Amino acid sequence: MKRKIVLAGAFMGMISIIFGAFGAHLLKKYLAVEELNTFEVGVRYQMYHALFLLFLSTRKDIAEKTVKTIYNLVVSGVILFSGSIYLLATKSLTLFDFKIIVFATPLGGFLLIIAWAVLFVTIFRKKS
Repeated sequence: MKRKIVLAGAFMGMISIIFGAFGAHLLKKYLAVEELNTFEVGVRYQMYHALFLLFLSTRKDIAEKTVKTIYNLVVSGVILFSGSIYLLATKSLTLFDFKIIVFATPLGGFLLIIAWAVLFVTIFRKKS
C-alpha cells in the first residue's frame, strides 16, 4: 500500500506541475484572468494533496485500513475537485457544456475534507 500511495502522490505532484506550467504559459493566451485563477486553484489543491499522500505514506502509526480509506478519499477527491475545476476553467475553449459536471467540484472538496477529518480523528484518538 505504501508504494501505491507514494506512486500516486508523485504522479499527482508531477501532473500538477505540468498543468501549472500549461496554465501559466499556454492557456494564458486563451483564457481570461478569472479562468486562469480558477485553473490555478485546481493545480494548487492537487499539489497540496499530492504532498498529503506522501506524508500519509510515512505514517507507521495508522492502521492499514485507515490509510487505504484516506488514500481512496484523496484520490477520488482530487479527481473530482481539481478535474472538474480544470474542465470548468477551460470551458470557453470547447463546445461541450461542462456545467453538467458542476456538482463534481463540491463533492470532490467534501471527499478531501473527509480525508483530512479521518486523519485528524485517527491521530486524536491515539494515546501518545
